[in-house]
Amino acid sequence: MIIYGETGTGKELVANAIHDLSPRRDKPFIKINCAAIPDTLLESELFGYEKGAFTGATQRRKGKFEAAHSGTLFFDEIGDMPLSIQTKLLRVLEEMKVERLGGNELFPVDVRLLYATGRDLKKAVEEGRFRNDLFYRINVLPLAVPPLRDRKEDIAELVRHFLGLYSAKIGKTGLYLSPSAMQALSVYPYPGNVRELMHAVEMAVTLCRESEITTAHLPAGIAGQDTTGVGVQLYHGSISLPERLSMIEKEMISKAIEEAGGKRLLAAERLGISRKTLWRKMKELGFPGAEDKGEE
Repeated sequence: MIIYGETGTGKELVANAIHDLSPRRDKPFIKINCAAIPDTLLESELFGYEKGAFTGATQRRKGKFEAAHSGTLFFDEIGDMPLSIQTKLLRVLEEMKVERLGGNELFPVDVRLLYATGRDLKKAVEEGRFRNDLFYRINVLPLAVPPLRDRKEDIAELVRHFLGLYSAKIGKTGLYLSPSAMQALSVYPYPGNVRELMHAVEMAVTLCRESEITTAHLPAGIAGQDTTGVGVQLYHGSISLPERLSMIEKEMISKAIEEAGGKRLLAAERLGISRKTLWRKMKELGFPGAEDKGEE
């Protein structure tokens, strides 16, 4: 199955639900982001390697296919996979056998495969960026996740969910949204989809010092106010300067990653910082997945 949808629509959550509701729910669920791992590392991550296969390979290591044996392997951003790896992936899909780098033995694997992409794979095939045979091999059961602007009836429920989630995380109780804040959240078009709504509620919960969340606690773009270029008000008397700067940094990084299609190296370039600095900032600010050593 392949899950189509814009960035932030919740494609990974759909994959989680498919695995959790399947007979394989008690088996491994392994995820790999094809856009986040450098091309030179992706092959070894997928297929594993033997000791001595390359400089630094001091011991044998299983790849994601072997790790997901009897379970599910989820390829996020499959449209960003390099053509050279697509060829090897197609061979594995046809034979359901894996050969580690530096080895000459094939290992059979029993893996249910899920894919997700925010790209138009048909267009990528026409442009020569995605293999035609691989496209038809994985596009057996396509599932489209609509953008949040096309399902605004879900916004109120999502707001309640995220409000409860971040209130509990920060240790605040009794928070509620003013009618104007709820209205602002309901009419905004959300180019970043559910992820943008999630970050907006997280910001509001963090900034709010009373019980009522107002439009003053929302990102300025959503609240319909003038922005400073990053969608955060410059001053709000109830929050300290360090907290405000952290919120600005977090929103800037989130938007840069979304605009870069999840590619952190490109996001770092757009922010004018090094990849190492971006990862350090993401760890400091508590971004999910920032501790993934496979991306360093």
